[in-house]
Amino acid sequence: MTGTANILVVEDNEDLAFGLQTNLEVQGYRVSLASNGVEGLKKALNDGPDMIILDVMLPELNGFDVLRRFRRSDQVTPVLLLTAKGNEVDKVSGLRLGADDYVTKPFALMELMARVEALLRRAGIRSAVDATVYEFGDVRVDADTRQVLRDETPVELTPKELGLLIALLERDGAVASRIELMKEVWGHASAVISRTVDTHIAELRRKLEADPAHPAYILTVRKAGYRLIRGCQSSKKGV
Repeated sequence: MTGTANILVVEDNEDLAFGLQTNLEVQGYRVSLASNGVEGLKKALNDGPDMIILDVMLPELNGFDVLRRFRRSDQVTPVLLLTAKGNEVDKVSGLRLGADDYVTKPFALMELMARVEALLRRAGIRSAVDATVYEFGDVRVDADTRQVLRDETPVELTPKELGLLIALLERDGAVASRIELMKEVWGHASAVISRTVDTHIAELRRKLEADPAHPAYILTVRKAGYRLIRGCQSSKKGV
């Protein structure tokens, strides 16, 4: 993947900011951070980012004020707002002030990445994902177009199934725990509902494996989680 876009993340939660930076950089983007509204506005106006991810609740200058002042300077850079869950007022206010899209916290990482790619594409800026294509067996997954083919025939996956599949593919054979997958694909982690991952894995196997009962690619790693291998290593235990 070739990074082609500079993204400014304005977020005061250090853990979230670091997580966003790490995942965006893994996707090939160049990322800069600002931890408050004043710093964020300064970087937005002076550094010329290709896109801004902007939290609403910021110290010194809130996200709405940052957005308002940024747009007053005739800036058309795409802005993705991070808003509080279920707060419709924040969403409407942000859009009226010139935000291009919003994601509510807590959010699924795959959803945020898809929004980032869509906004950059809409602005005529190449996203970091340059036709990233994965293949295993007779399955072909285009992460950019979100298309899955099996033996050249389209396979209908739900958004969560697709997110789970790409999350496994991106690990290039490494093991992912259920909790990691819950956080990455669903945006949260809970031991109580982690069986959701198992259910979606079963559906992926049903749709993509030749013998779902004895999967060759989407494997269970006992007491650890799941892994997807792109070379066939059929496992009678991986159910």
